[in-house]
Amino acid sequence: MKYSGWPEPGELVVGEVDEIADFGVFVDLDEYEDKRGLCHISEVASGWIKNVRDHVREGQTVVAKVLEVDEDSQQIDLSIKDVNEHQRKEKIQDWKNARKADNWMLIAFGEDVSDERYTEVANALLEAYESLYDAFEQAAIHGEEALADVDIDEAAAEAVVDAARENVSVPYVNVSGYVDLESPAPDGVDDVKAALSAAEGNGEVPEEVELEVGYVGSPEYRIKVRAPDYKTAEDHLEAAAERARESIEAAGGTGEFHRERREDDE
Repeated sequence: MKYSGWPEPGELVVGEVDEIADFGVFVDLDEYEDKRGLCHISEVASGWIKNVRDHVREGQTVVAKVLEVDEDSQQIDLSIKDVNEHQRKEKIQDWKNARKADNWMLIAFGEDVSDERYTEVANALLEAYESLYDAFEQAAIHGEEALADVDIDEAAAEAVVDAARENVSVPYVNVSGYVDLESPAPDGVDDVKAALSAAEGNGEVPEEVELEVGYVGSPEYRIKVRAPDYKTAEDHLEAAAERARESIEAAGGTGEFHRERREDDE
């Protein structure tokens, strides 16, 4: 999605080098409709520049900082040298993500979607999320629940979720911990089995979370959780261990959660 307005001074923008002159470089701004900026030779690179072409080439994608904007004269002054490597990489990644999200919008609503429909849905998503990319990523993870507070109709929400789940690669993290379960009762094996079942959540673990409980060596059991982010993973790991502990203690046994495997089990 390209913005129809103007960039702000201090903003980082992505563009393509369109023309190189002795006095500087003209850059077509990728994120803004029909906007072109000028990077004076003194702002292309640090130090004395003999030949601008030693530093940039036509067709090259660059990240530049907006120095000044003069809407009356239709002029945007840019600086390439004021962008450090970290800023450049971060901006390029955001730009790539925005392009992906734009493509997902077209997949969701069709190549012939009207500008009005696209803008309506995009603006609603951007009110709830920092970017369209974030909105699609959350839709891929949480489904329509992620769009519950977004002011779009049911058909639009379904289209976004379907496109997200078909096209978005969701990042996942893995965490694990251990729980010791013991029961002195004659049917203590059954008590342990019940505690392990409780740890697994009895079917109540959210769809985006994978939780697995495995045997290590009596009385130790491993709980492994795969989730979209560390906080979610850690929360479900601790909740699983707590469910197991409560179950075994209710049966007269003992339960203890720890993060590392016991040395004597190695």
